[in-house]
Amino acid sequence: VQLQASGGGLVQAGGSLRLSCAASGRTFSSSTISWFRQAPGKEREFVAAIKRSGGSTIHADSVKGRFTISRDIAKNTVYLQMNSLKPEDTAVYYCAATLRTSISSSVYYRTSSYDSWGQGTQVTVSS
Repeated sequence: VQLQASGGGLVQAGGSLRLSCAASGRTFSSSTISWFRQAPGKEREFVAAIKRSGGSTIHADSVKGRFTISRDIAKNTVYLQMNSLKPEDTAVYYCAATLRTSISSSVYYRTSSYDSWGQGTQVTVSS
C-alpha cells in the first residue's frame, strides 16, 4: 500500500488540525494504519492506530482524549483529528501501514512492525 499524508500546518496552542492519510493499493482494507510522530532530536513515537479487523483503535497515553483516529474505507483514507493541541505536539507526523495482526497492542507501537510509510507532514504548535 502507498501512503500520502497531508493536513499539517501551524496552529496556536489549544487549536485543532485534522491530518489525512490517503492510501492506494489493494491491501488497504487488509492493513492496520497508524500515525507516528517525530520531533527534532527525538525518536519516532507511536500516536494512534486503527486496526484492520473491526476498526478498533489504540491511542498513546500522551494524546488520549485529545486525538482521535478514524477511517473512511470508501475513500481509502485514515484521519487523525487533533484537538487541544500543545507545543509539545510539534513534530513531523507520519502514517504507516502494516499487514500484521496481533492481540498485543505493543506490536503496533514499534516502527519495525510497519511495511509502508507516508512522506510525513509538519505540525507546529505555537505557545
